[in-house]
Amino acid sequence: MQLASSFRYGSPMLRSDSPLSDDQIRRVVPSIFADGKHESRCERYTYIPTIDVLRGLRNEGFQPFMACQTRVRHDDRREYTKHMLRFRHADQITGDEANEIVLLNSHDGTSSYQMLAGVLRFVCQNGMVAGDSVRDIRVPHKGNIVQNVINGAFDVLDGFDLIREQKDGMRDVALDRDEQNAFARSALALRYDPTDTEAPAPSGCSRMRSAR
Repeated sequence: MQLASSFRYGSPMLRSDSPLSDDQIRRVVPSIFADGKHESRCERYTYIPTIDVLRGLRNEGFQPFMACQTRVRHDDRREYTKHMLRFRHADQITGDEANEIVLLNSHDGTSSYQMLAGVLRFVCQNGMVAGDSVRDIRVPHKGNIVQNVINGAFDVLDGFDLIREQKDGMRDVALDRDEQNAFARSALALRYDPTDTEAPAPSGCSRMRSAR
């Protein structure tokens, strides 16, 4: 799962403590509102704008709290590039954290509709994502996309019990200093682009180990 490397530090992103409106999302993540597919897509590609899916999920009680899209090197891709929304359902919010459904898509062929399970801890704003083996749902660009994504969202909700078990298991793992440093270096490599001079990675593993 290449989620971290797709949305590196510096990507256009908006997160809020309250549900995001369409106008708020449009200002930061215009690709969600693309008015058509990229010219590189063939006739078999079914175009359904992500905003239609977002509104369908809202009708089922899911609200967006975070929106992001990848940075692009060519301006003609900006309105179609890969984007991400993180939704919460009212039944999945506790005092310390919120279960989130992570929705990925693009309109240039770089991504199908994909849904992953995520957990946001309010105390530190860390947003863990569980994929691959835990309710990783993919919906191709064909057929009844909106309904298929909604069905997938409820499937992801059903997987949060397993995530809770895995999360508790990770909390019980103790790392020594060398293991902590190795973990920090791996996290930096995923989060930051080494060729990006505008948003360089923080230096020193000690900073990464410090609670913030």
